[in-house]
Amino acid sequence: MGKGLYIGTVIFISLVIIITLIIILKNKKKKRMTKAISALEKEKNMLINVPVLNELSKVEALVKNNNKLEEKYNAWKLKFEIIENETIPSINDMLIELDFLVDKSKPSDVYKKITEIEIKLYEIKTKIKVIMSEIKEITLSEERNRATIIKLKALYRRLKKKFNETKTDYEETIKTIELQFETIEKRFEEFEVVMDNKDYEEVIYVVKGLTEMLDHMTIVIEEIPEIMLMGKNLIPKRTEDVSTEYIKLTREGYQLDYLNVEYNIVETEKKVNAIFDRVRVLNLEDVTFELKTILEYFDSLFNDFETEKLTRKYYEEGMIKFNKTKKHVEKILLAVDNKLPEMKKNYNLTDDTLDSVKLFKDEFDSIVNDYEKLKDLDKNHTFPYSKLNSELEIIMLKLNKLHEKLNNLLQKVGNLKDDEERAKGQLEDIKLLLKQSKYQIRKNRLPIIPDNYYVELQEASDAIKEIQKELSKKPLDVDTLNVRVDTARDLVFKLHNTTAEMVKTALLSEYAIVYGNRYRSSKTQINDGLVKAENLFFKGEYKKSLELSITTLDMVEPGIHKKILDYKK
Repeated sequence: MGKGLYIGTVIFISLVIIITLIIILKNKKKKRMTKAISALEKEKNMLINVPVLNELSKVEALVKNNNKLEEKYNAWKLKFEIIENETIPSINDMLIELDFLVDKSKPSDVYKKITEIEIKLYEIKTKIKVIMSEIKEITLSEERNRATIIKLKALYRRLKKKFNETKTDYEETIKTIELQFETIEKRFEEFEVVMDNKDYEEVIYVVKGLTEMLDHMTIVIEEIPEIMLMGKNLIPKRTEDVSTEYIKLTREGYQLDYLNVEYNIVETEKKVNAIFDRVRVLNLEDVTFELKTILEYFDSLFNDFETEKLTRKYYEEGMIKFNKTKKHVEKILLAVDNKLPEMKKNYNLTDDTLDSVKLFKDEFDSIVNDYEKLKDLDKNHTFPYSKLNSELEIIMLKLNKLHEKLNNLLQKVGNLKDDEERAKGQLEDIKLLLKQSKYQIRKNRLPIIPDNYYVELQEASDAIKEIQKELSKKPLDVDTLNVRVDTARDLVFKLHNTTAEMVKTALLSEYAIVYGNRYRSSKTQINDGLVKAENLFFKGEYKKSLELSITTLDMVEPGIHKKILDYKK
C-alpha cells in the first residue's frame, strides 16, 4: 500500500513539472511573437511618417508652366496615395489578424504570417525609396547643378588663362581651341536658359556635356604643347640625326639593311602627318603614346648603330686573335706531323692516337674553310658586324677546342718519352738497391742463407732483366714498360727489406749468444739453452735462435730483451 502511494506521488509530481515547463515554453514563444509583432508595427509607422508629402510640396512649387514636371508630380502623388490609402490599411488588417493568431493558432502559422507582412513592408519601403529618389533628383537639382557649374566655370577660367598665356605653344591648333572655348561659353549660357525654364531633365544633359567638354579641354591644354614639341621639333631632329648617321656608317662599310632605316623613316613621317591631322581637330587619343613610341624607336636605332660600331671593334680584334691562334695550331699540327714517323718507330702508338691526328687535321681544315667564307662575307658587306662577330665567335670556339685537344695529344706523346727516361732512371735505382742487398749478405758473412732468400733474389733479378728486355724493343710499349718497372721495384724492395731484417736478426742472435757465455758455467740450464740457440744459428734459423737466447738469458738476467733491443737500435 505504501509503495503504491509512493509511485502515485512521483507520477503526480512529474506531471506537474511537465505541465509547468510546457506553460513556461509557451509563454516564452508568445513573448517572442509579441515582440516581433511590435517591431512590425513600429516599422509600418515609420513608413507612414516618411516626408514624401513635404518633398511633393517642393515639386508643386516648381510645376508652373512646366507640363513634363507636372505629369511627374501627379504620378508620384498618385503612387503615394495608393500606398497611404490602400497598402498601409491592408497591412493594418494583417497585423490585427496576426494578433488573433498568436492566441489561437500554431506558432508555425504565426511566423508564416509575420514573413508575409515583412515582405509587404519591404515592397512599400522600396517603392517609397524610389519615389523619394526621383523627387529629390528634381528638388535638389538646382542647388547641385549650380555647385557643379561654379566648379566648371572656375576650371574653364584656369584653362583659358593658361591657353592665353602660352598661346604660341599651341601653334596650328590655336584657332580650333578658341572655337572650342566659344562653344563651352555657349553651353554655359544654355545652362542658364534651361535653369530659368526649370527644365530639370535637360539641365542634366547640359551639365554632363559641359563636364565632358572641359575634361577634354583639360587634356588638350595640358598635352598639346608637349605634342607640338615632340612632333614639330624632337622627331624631325631625331630623324635628321638618324639619317645622317646611317649614311655615314653605310659609307664606312657597315651593312645596315636589316634595320630598314630608310623605309621606316618614310613611314614615320607618314605616321606623324596622320597624327597631326587628328591633333588639328583636337582628337588626342593615344597621340602622346604614339609620338613617344616613335622617339623610342629612333633611340633604339642609335643603340643599334652603337652596337654595330662596338661589334666591329670586337670583330676586328677577334680576327687578329683568330689568326694568331690559327698560326699556333698550324705549328703544332706541323710539329706533330713531322715527329709522328719517329714516334711510331720508337713507341707503340695506339690506333686511336694515330687516328686522332688525322681527325684533327680534317677539323682544322674545316675551321679554316669557315673562316675564309666569313672573310668573303665581310669583304662583300653581306652581313652586319653583329652577325659576322657572332659567326666568328663560333669559329673561334671550335679553334680553341681543337687547340686544347692538340695540347692534350702533345702531352700524351711527350709522356711516352718521359716515361722511357723515368723507367731508365728507376732501373738504375733498382739495380743499385739490389747490389746493396747482395753487399750486406757478403759483408756480414752469415753462416747460411735460407732458400727462400735465393728465391726472392732470383725473382728480383729476373724482373730487372724484363725491364732491360722491354727497353731494348722498338717500338717501345710504354704501358708494358711501366708495369715491368713497378713489378721489379716491388720485388727488389721486398728483397732489400728481407736482407735487412735477416742480417739484423742474425747479428742480434750472435750478440745474445756471446753475451750469454758468461753464464754458461753457472747453470747447466743456461748452457743447454745457448747450445740449442747456437745450433739454430748455424742452421740459418736466426729468428728462432734469437728468441731462444733471450728466453734462456731472461732466467738469470730478467729484462735482458730490453738490452738486446737497445743494441739493435
